[in-house]
Amino acid sequence: MECVVQGIIETQYCVIIMHVEALEILLQGLCGVKRERLRIHEICLKNGPNLGTVASEVRLLCDLEQSEPSWTVRHVGGAMRGAGADQISVLVRTIVESKVSKNVLRMFYTLGYKLDNELLRVGFSFRFNYRVANVIVARITVTVSSVNKMMKLHATDEAVPITPGIQIVQVTAPATAENYTDVAAGMQSFCEYLAPLLHLSKPGVSTGVVPTAAAAAASLMSDGGGTPLQ
Repeated sequence: MECVVQGIIETQYCVIIMHVEALEILLQGLCGVKRERLRIHEICLKNGPNLGTVASEVRLLCDLEQSEPSWTVRHVGGAMRGAGADQISVLVRTIVESKVSKNVLRMFYTLGYKLDNELLRVGFSFRFNYRVANVIVARITVTVSSVNKMMKLHATDEAVPITPGIQIVQVTAPATAENYTDVAAGMQSFCEYLAPLLHLSKPGVSTGVVPTAAAAAASLMSDGGGTPLQ
């Protein structure tokens, strides 16, 4: 399973660049690691009628930043529900993923899956261990990306933004049934460092933009970022 929160940076084009750069500077300072470039071709497949009446969806992710593009199959299950889920600020959901060969799309078509949509996510990411009292409590990944649609089938070079002027920020961390509360607490603690620039919440919960983001971005651009957490 994994814990996840997300938010957006949304503003005029001339200002969004400054906000994204400020967020990158802040993350660089907090995480103490270099960013990774992100260019992911995402193909969403849904099962056909021959596979049963229960809807099933899988996502094939192709990392185009690799010298030899690598493929991953990903299935996101349902979110945890109940009193325990309501009391934490992150979404906890089941997830299964595995590395696969480049023939995976053909295999799923053979099984009866149909193409539903495809996207291109472009941006950057940071991966690091979040520590409390020198103990790793969460292995956090932060991605900042624009979401683009293909005008032609698989034509990633011709992709155009779905929502110009919006960058999606997502924070995720793997978890288990035994430690998800500790991971969620660690994520919540980390997200507080990003609060001056953006609101982060459970996916599907819209919290809008931070009124003070412009001032916070200007301050970060001038002083060079935050203090490393590690």
